Amino acid sequence: MTDTITSRQVNGAEYPAVGSYVLDGSHTHLGFAVRHMAVAKVRGSFTECSGTLELAEDPSDSTVSVTIQADSVDTRDENRDNHLRADDFFHVAEHPTWTFVSTAIRPVTATEWHVDGDLTIRGVTQAVTLDAVLEGVVQDPYGNHRVGFSASTTIDRDDFGVSFHGVMEAGGLVVGKKIEIQIEAEAVLQV
Repeated sequence: MTDTITSRQVNGAEYPAVGSYVLDGSHTHLGFAVRHMAVAKVRGSFTECSGTLELAEDPSDSTVSVTIQADSVDTRDENRDNHLRADDFFHVAEHPTWTFVSTAIRPVTATEWHVDGDLTIRGVTQAVTLDAVLEGVVQDPYGNHRVGFSASTTIDRDDFGVSFHGVMEAGGLVVGKKIEIQIEAEAVLQV
């Protein structure tokens, strides 16, 4: 059991202790949703990721770095997942990992930020902004200091070279271009 680490107050909100945090993969969800045949959304996730959060005294000086294993995609349909891994979409044979590295953190409220960063998919890097929320800080029953964040953004898959353009007979794309990304992350302070 580690020593008790106290959280801190910043702008009237409870913040995690300053330090280096590692994503807890079993309590982190990297999800996405995309329009399918113009009538519904397909949802999926990536089951393997790793990352670090360097939380600074001034929260805007903090940094985030995440690596996603592209072949860990799971949409609950093996045939669709295998198609996503192929060259039409993720081309995991040549691009097995995706990354996000923050470039700036801009406060919106005491517990909300715009996290700017470089997202790399299929070897293509684009600037994106995550809308992030501090969900909570806690010391777990094992003495670990944990922090939870949620974040979301929308990207255009064409911007990253994911240019599958199957068209339905009646018109419209089989798979939409806009991808909604939803993240629920839990990280543990390294001591």
